[in-house]
Amino acid sequence: MEIEYSNIKVIGFDADDTLWVNETYFRDAELEFAKLLAPYETANTIDQELFKRQIENLPLYGYGIKGFILSMVEIALELSNNTLSNTTVEAILNVGKDMLNKPVELLEGVKDVLSELSKGYKLIVVTKGDLLDQERKLEKSGLMDYFHHIEVVSDKKEANYSKLLNHLEVKPSEFLMIGNSLKSDILPLVNIKAQAIHVPFHTTWIHEQVATNAQDHKKYRTLSNLLEVLPLLKTPLKSKV
Repeated sequence: MEIEYSNIKVIGFDADDTLWVNETYFRDAELEFAKLLAPYETANTIDQELFKRQIENLPLYGYGIKGFILSMVEIALELSNNTLSNTTVEAILNVGKDMLNKPVELLEGVKDVLSELSKGYKLIVVTKGDLLDQERKLEKSGLMDYFHHIEVVSDKKEANYSKLLNHLEVKPSEFLMIGNSLKSDILPLVNIKAQAIHVPFHTTWIHEQVATNAQDHKKYRTLSNLLEVLPLLKTPLKSKV
């Protein structure tokens, strides 16, 4: 089945690991956390327990670095039987603060793609995570001027996307989502009859990994680089927007 985008009026972009580097910093933080807790458990157990606690805490803390920090502190206290020193607690908090202060490293081709597509489409950001952190990264990215709308959502499910499209008065057939996560950025759009383009990042949080069937792959494109989007999307006249 040939996929074409002639009806598209609005293009949504995921932020983390689609526009800029993010997941790499979580992997680095997990390694630092495992070193801090090395006196109490093996690195593998620490990693598994931290992941389980993050998933348990999602309904309370949501996605993002702050929830990750709180989960690290909880697991550290448990694995140490509440014998953790104040110095180690401070070190864990500093791991999280270092993540929050990371520079925004744009991925290859991001500015070129946004600059070209903004000539003919309305561009929006649809991202999960902590509101303040995502606003900070957007501000530091230098990309704000390309976007018509910014949406930070608690989750990325069919209902979240449908609500957003209704708010923007955009039909699913007129919307294209571009992102790195099949679970969050691609399959929910396919399910509501919108378009989606998958641009994988080299590392993906296990919670975002999903199995797909052969039929799914016929409904969206997978590209190796964001720049490959441009030949697929002929920049329309502004009157189309």
